[in-house]
Amino acid sequence: MAATDKLFAGSIPEIYDRYLVPLIFEPYALDLAARLAKADPRDVLETAAGTGVLTRAIAPRLDATARMVATDLNQPMLDHAMTRLRDGRIAWRQADALVLPFTDRSFDAVACQFGAMFFPDKVQGYRQAHRVLRPGGCFFFNVWDKISENEFADTVTDALAEVFPQDPPRFMARAPHGYHDVGLIREQLAAAGFADVSVDAVEHRSTAASPRDPAIAYCQGTPLRNEIEARDASRLDEATEHAAQALALRFGSGAIVGRIRAFVITARR
Repeated sequence: MAATDKLFAGSIPEIYDRYLVPLIFEPYALDLAARLAKADPRDVLETAAGTGVLTRAIAPRLDATARMVATDLNQPMLDHAMTRLRDGRIAWRQADALVLPFTDRSFDAVACQFGAMFFPDKVQGYRQAHRVLRPGGCFFFNVWDKISENEFADTVTDALAEVFPQDPPRFMARAPHGYHDVGLIREQLAAAGFADVSVDAVEHRSTAASPRDPAIAYCQGTPLRNEIEARDASRLDEATEHAAQALALRFGSGAIVGRIRAFVITARR
């Protein structure tokens, strides 16, 4: 994985939260929060919290006496998340999911919204979740299906290959949509100590007010921006506009709808 795949800084957190969260993340956050709430946990850890979409979905479902620690590798993402949610039960902390700074068996549930694909060492990330869970506790997380099953991301990726044909930016296919082998995920969870694992394929429809919104979301609100700017920073607006045109050609020029698909995994300690 390229170093820039994990860099969410500058204006990315704000654009990510404004455009990408409602576009693709909110329905899965609600789904994951509902699954977690059924376990009625008192101590919850979230890794890869990003701008806090899952944190905000979980908070209303927590008992008044519960506590939650929301962590992310990128402090700029947490800084933005903290402006969106003030709740005395929730602590925000910069932390690496592969080296969690918490004692063994200290949480009833661990949640991770679309973060596992960014773990440089998946088994180590899962092993850390297993370590901090109490017996009977659950690790709830989700990962995107392959890019062809996620239509807006697929269209934007193909469009950028036309802008940079000699060196196409492949962040979306490589990172967010590059970890979808359910058999491999089960094997890695087992290697980390999880014996009870369930996987559900969950499909939603992604809606946008115009083709330009998802173009901005992907090209300027994700590390895909880092790849575009590494090739030619002066062409960011051009690349975004070309992606918008490709989305309009495929889905229409007004409000657009595309398929999104992910896998939701529950692993019990």
